[in-house]
Amino acid sequence: MGRLIGKQSNPRSPPQIARPWPELLEVGVVPPMNAVEILRETVRILRTDPSTFMTILGLLICPVSAALLSNTLVDAAVVGAVSHRLVLLAVTSGLPLTHFLKQMCHHLAGTVVSCAFCFPLLLTFLLLARASIVYSVACSYAGKKVVALEFFGTVSRIWRRLVSTYIWICVSISGCLALFLALLVMVCNALAVLGYPPEIVVYPALFTVLVFSMVYAHTIIVCNLATVISILEDVAGPQALARSVHLIKGQTQAGLLIFLGSTIGMAFVEGLFEHRVKTLSYGDGSSRLWEGPLLVLMYSFVVLVDSMMSAVFYFTCRSSSMEVLNGDDPSLEELEKISIELVDVK
Repeated sequence: MGRLIGKQSNPRSPPQIARPWPELLEVGVVPPMNAVEILRETVRILRTDPSTFMTILGLLICPVSAALLSNTLVDAAVVGAVSHRLVLLAVTSGLPLTHFLKQMCHHLAGTVVSCAFCFPLLLTFLLLARASIVYSVACSYAGKKVVALEFFGTVSRIWRRLVSTYIWICVSISGCLALFLALLVMVCNALAVLGYPPEIVVYPALFTVLVFSMVYAHTIIVCNLATVISILEDVAGPQALARSVHLIKGQTQAGLLIFLGSTIGMAFVEGLFEHRVKTLSYGDGSSRLWEGPLLVLMYSFVVLVDSMMSAVFYFTCRSSSMEVLNGDDPSLEELEKISIELVDVK
């Protein structure tokens, strides 16, 4: 089994570095788990301290969920303009103009514009929520109570690191999306130049979408893990992403299943909100008064569980990494330095 970071007698003075969470110093090795076991572990942690996580859900996650689902901050004219340009781009590339294509372009435009308009909320409320969730999970593993003052004191010191990592994550996801659009247009244009009809061009386009889905899923997994790493370790930006890529080796299947479950849950709630709240397709719409808040709460709970599973996933990835078992992990050496520093202070 893994070893704990404890007191050491080495008198050397380590360099002054930004400290990760003190709770991580007392976290041992978490056994490797698959996606189902990670979900069970998440439920166990949630049941040990439900008041803390429900407070995070109500104060930090629910406002972001309400803004994303209702699109109150989004200009519908901007979404329509972006959607129209995407449809024109798809048609000029050789794809047939179908209702499905219009829906996909509108959904993609709505997602991109919504994230752009809600970026201030994502950069503050959601990022703070993820930091507090990771902190609470670390406290649970360390057997310590969640202390609000200690959390805000530490997050104020690492906030620049979190923002830097989040900006790099946004750049990575944007680059992945731009690469997909460029590749899709290139493939469709090449087939159209060769004289293939739109009915044939659609099949290579669907294959390109399938490949992009796999690449996008891996990108999201790496980015979610990089967020946790930037909170618990003294790395940020590209270093956090590189560290995430290294830790995720051998655990890709569990990460993909976590991503798939969270995506299905969020898409299901988004569909319900679109049908039951935004679109008046039945009755007089009086049920919106309770269905809207309920769906916002459901969406927030999915986000909460997804963030908790990402934190648990980090601990199990770190434990299963061979560099941790061999004792040559950079984060482990850094934690040892911090442990020595704390002993010297005492």
